[in-house]
Amino acid sequence: MLTEKEILTTLEMVQNEHLDVRTVTLGISLFDCVSDDLERFMANIHGKITRLADNLVSTCDRVGEKYGIPVVNKRISVSPIAVAGALFSPAQMIKIAKILDRAAEDMGVDFIGGFSALVEKGIAKGDRSLIEAIPQALAQTNRVCASVNVASTRAGINMDAVLLMGHTIKQAAALTAEQDGLACAKLCVFANIPEDIPFMAGAYLGIGEADAVINVGVSGPGVVKKAIDRALNSDPDMDLGQLSELIKRTAYKVTRVGELLGGEVAHQLGIRFGVVDLSLAPTPNVGDSVGEIFQSLGLLNIGVPGTTAALALINDAVKKGGAFASSHVGGLSGAFVPVSEDLKISAAVESGHLSIEKLEAMTSVCSVGLDMIPIPGDTSAETLAGIIADEMAIGVINKKTTATRIIPVPGKKAGEQAHFGGLLGGSVILPINNEKGDNLFIRRGGRIPAPIHSLNN
Repeated sequence: MLTEKEILTTLEMVQNEHLDVRTVTLGISLFDCVSDDLERFMANIHGKITRLADNLVSTCDRVGEKYGIPVVNKRISVSPIAVAGALFSPAQMIKIAKILDRAAEDMGVDFIGGFSALVEKGIAKGDRSLIEAIPQALAQTNRVCASVNVASTRAGINMDAVLLMGHTIKQAAALTAEQDGLACAKLCVFANIPEDIPFMAGAYLGIGEADAVINVGVSGPGVVKKAIDRALNSDPDMDLGQLSELIKRTAYKVTRVGELLGGEVAHQLGIRFGVVDLSLAPTPNVGDSVGEIFQSLGLLNIGVPGTTAALALINDAVKKGGAFASSHVGGLSGAFVPVSEDLKISAAVESGHLSIEKLEAMTSVCSVGLDMIPIPGDTSAETLAGIIADEMAIGVINKKTTATRIIPVPGKKAGEQAHFGGLLGGSVILPINNEKGDNLFIRRGGRIPAPIHSLNN
């Protein structure tokens, strides 16, 4: 139970420190919608989503108002369409994406995830159809998000899939050139993708999940920053061990808030409660930045020497606090470092303190990977695939989830600005090594084997 003092500090988090429930995501299995007739399959999909999600938005609003804690986003994730729709062609997959988009619009949610494929060991017919459809599907819809898992610690890295995704990203960017390649902001490439992510663009409902489940994503970078600032004002000599304990206790309170609201939403909807994902996921708003936490800890800026160690401290403390607060912590809980979505991180890139090489090093200890990174539009597909492969290797070797959400901005060069709007924000475009060059290593294809420690798992 929270003490009276902890309740008061939680209220302060809501009122002044940007604490919110970032998303309540309703996961829906589509496997009982399967049909070899496209029209029937799409009707089944729309019918099931609208039946189960009919009261999602109103229930989230009602519960949020009851507790005075806003539920900012209401979202839906579905079974991987490459599996549920394995019979269909790329053109038919695009039609499926449009029916998902229509269902999301009808239900009033901001995103629907699950236009996804799992290809870490090989590419099946349905996987190939879906991946081929991704550029058009994301360009022709507003709410559909896609994810492709190309690597795992048990299977290794499917380099054929990695190169295919390099070409897919280029095509998606080109189709949304007038929006600075916006389609790519709705596409994640993963290693070790979890089955219960509530955050977009990676959310999908895993094959091992229930028929319907509520997963909650809580975020509070502003809360963590203010907690550190208050503590250091009271005791400027606090060491890093003490600050880690402080972050852990703060994460505990934030997680409890998420579990309280998520549990009540699930109860009112009559749907199983899944997990709380406590991830420090920033927005472009002032005071809601992960980058500011690094400055509160004593670094000049995110990206300077000491940044990776500080991120390891933050990530570890957040995970421990979440695990202590709930038996149902899942997804990606930890800290995100999305470049365009965080004012301070974007500013650090512009000032030269933060490069893509440093960001890659940071992903060895953060929760996701290279996230919302705009790069020059003429970056080659092979160079894109090389960036993806490097990130996948970090996830595979370290037995953790990593991902890339990279946007080659058509017609723009390093140092220019990319603008995506809303929560996606904007950023200066980062320079890339070997930007236009070819890469024989990537073209060799095949599968990079799993590390030997995975054989004992």
